[in-house]
Amino acid sequence: MFARLSSAAAARLPALAKGAAAGVALAAATSGVVLASDTGMLPKYPWSHNGFFSSFDHASIRRGFEVYRQVCSTCHSMQYKSYRQLVGVSHTEEQAKALARSVEVKDGPNDEGEMFTRPGKLFDRFPSPYPNQEYARFINGGAIPPDLTLIVLGRPGGEDYVFSLLNGYKPPPAGLTLRDGLHYNIYFPGNAISMAKPLTDGQVEWEDDTPATETQMAKDVVTFLSWAAQPEHDERKLIGSKLTLAVAGAAVLMGYRKRFFWNVVKNQKITYPNNF
Repeated sequence: MFARLSSAAAARLPALAKGAAAGVALAAATSGVVLASDTGMLPKYPWSHNGFFSSFDHASIRRGFEVYRQVCSTCHSMQYKSYRQLVGVSHTEEQAKALARSVEVKDGPNDEGEMFTRPGKLFDRFPSPYPNQEYARFINGGAIPPDLTLIVLGRPGGEDYVFSLLNGYKPPPAGLTLRDGLHYNIYFPGNAISMAKPLTDGQVEWEDDTPATETQMAKDVVTFLSWAAQPEHDERKLIGSKLTLAVAGAAVLMGYRKRFFWNVVKNQKITYPNNF
């Protein structure tokens, strides 16, 4: 067979062999890598709010908000959330007002046509770390950090992916060199992510004295982000539970009525005279 190969094809054989060898080596080197798109390979975690009758852990939401406020908000915005949405979920009204007043909001124009700053109010949205997208792109080397409001719903794998990503920073494998500004993460597509490892033990102090380990902070901030993406979660499940119980009760009553109504018909005995 090889005798019939053209001289040009024969000349390409060494290059093809080298390419095949390189492909085998690459496959062997990346056999342990989990891509974000491969959700079947992501670890599955038993989130306490995923049960049919389960609600969010609101203490965890409060701790997760602190992780976002003290760590994540330096790079990521949550432009669709406002302080009033924290009331009754993780904070009292006075606590939410105090959080809002701790930031300065640009407002206006005033009666003289000038913009001014004022303390934040409950209806104000969480502040963005950047004045505009162009500045965000410039300061982050061309990449705009994604808004986190809907990040749990916007990524394959949802909560499991975000939690795994936060805990997926590892030293790069031997022989792999990343360019400056990139970090190795086994759960990020391509495994090279521009976001540095965001969480370290003891980085945040909580009012309830929960130990701020890396995994605890990741779990709580993911719970907060999950609530942020679906704030109607608890109410939806409550309505669904009531509807399920109502339908079940109605089914029992309808079944009993059916047996009572058709009992006479089902137990009739019809006889015919012999001379019929």
